Amino acid sequence: MPSSFATAIVVGASSGIGESMVRKLVASGTRVAAVARRKSELDRIAGELGDKVLVYPHDVRDYDATPALFERIVAELGGCDLIVYNAGVMPRVEEGEYDFAKDREMIEVNLLAGMCWLNLASALMEVRRAGTICGISSVAGERGRRGNPAYHTSKAGMTTYLEALRNRLSRYGVSVVTVKPGPVDTPMTKGLKLPLMITVDQAADGALSMMRAGTGEGYVPAVWGPIMWVIRNVPSALFRRTNI
Repeated sequence: MPSSFATAIVVGASSGIGESMVRKLVASGTRVAAVARRKSELDRIAGELGDKVLVYPHDVRDYDATPALFERIVAELGGCDLIVYNAGVMPRVEEGEYDFAKDREMIEVNLLAGMCWLNLASALMEVRRAGTICGISSVAGERGRRGNPAYHTSKAGMTTYLEALRNRLSRYGVSVVTVKPGPVDTPMTKGLKLPLMITVDQAADGALSMMRAGTGEGYVPAVWGPIMWVIRNVPSALFRRTNI
């Protein structure tokens, strides 16, 4: 597996883990296409990093525009050795709130748009018999907690989708990596009191290490592995009462 990548696409690159990944990839010599909805933030990053970063403003829910944009990026970037899908939203959901608009936004941004982008990358990499695909999932996808049902569903769906891609593409020399961070200190988690919170740089370092090693699936930090093993095996009746 590659220790570095000549070209990379980062979707969800304007802040948080995605921005940190762009910076770290550029520092390692990678030419990066940064994709996100907020053009001003992309321009800020490119202004600081120079011509190693190409910026592409895009709403990931514009599925019809994605194929042409992906083709354009690959042509202008000069290839696609790595693609990272990092876009995600997690609006606050109150107790007793059942807001389909919020649920739809989470499923579309966190899961469906990821499938749209990564399907395109999969088809390209299968033909080329090389490449690395990475999706940023979450420990939130391990069980269905009562606090935000759609968010947990979106991350569980992403984890399963990436596993299926891994099973499909491994025979073609394509690496598919599922990164499952615990809580990360980002604008999305601002104000929340969450255990074992890490910085965006720590999350990006862990994710990039997995990508370079070709690790199939893993937790960031690794301590979440045994914790999630316990949580997955808590009987449903007990989990329902504690919601750990």
